[in-house]
Amino acid sequence: MIAFESVTVRYDMVTALSDLTEDIGSGEWVGLIGPNGAGKTTLLRAVARLLPHEGEIRVDGVAVSSLSPKRLARLVAYVPQQPELPPDMTVGQYVLLGRTPHIAYFGFETGEDRSVCGELLGSLDLATMAERRLSTLSGGELQRLVLARALAQQAPVLLLDEPTSALDLGRRVEALELVDALRRERGLTVLSALHDLTLAGQFADRLILLGEGRAVSTGKPDEVLTEESLGRHFGASVRVMRSDVGDLIVIPQRVR
Repeated sequence: MIAFESVTVRYDMVTALSDLTEDIGSGEWVGLIGPNGAGKTTLLRAVARLLPHEGEIRVDGVAVSSLSPKRLARLVAYVPQQPELPPDMTVGQYVLLGRTPHIAYFGFETGEDRSVCGELLGSLDLATMAERRLSTLSGGELQRLVLARALAQQAPVLLLDEPTSALDLGRRVEALELVDALRRERGLTVLSALHDLTLAGQFADRLILLGEGRAVSTGKPDEVLTEESLGRHFGASVRVMRSDVGDLIVIPQRVR
């Protein structure tokens, strides 16, 4: 569903992402991990065509550079780390923005558009909040709302940049469980940058570890989340263990 071929992204004279070649299959959840500045957000923004890139990025076999903005938005939904949330906009109005790629120029939303949004609000437990202003919502409610807007695009690819960074532990797991359920229900392909390595290992099918703009390790979570590799690229001492139910747990250790 997503193919990267020798993808490089530069900021002036600085190379933020270098020569990435990788394939992500339809319906797969791939997590991007790595220290700050490793290139995780850069890669997501390049797929969403918010940054120019060298090499080629293809979605569903088509180079993103050849797509119109409307066609790209029908294929790729991007949730940035800090989305714009107009405080005076209502929940219903905000989710309807996700239908923009399906509305003709100078056109108006249809009954089908409103039906799609209404269904999403219901499935994300936001239906009773449709008339509330965004300024009145909690962090968890806003997280679900941003996801609802992205899903309203009905795009097969979902890009998530640190989707749980502003949430407490319970809400983080809840948000990722929701993404996973929707992925399976709708056959979505998910590419996400994840800061929490334990949650990355528990939810993603595969991980790509980025270091200084390069993919230094890729594979299943237990292949990438090793003490040696994480210690080398994060510059920290960690323990990698398994819980009683077999989940990977990454524990940072103090340097005494």
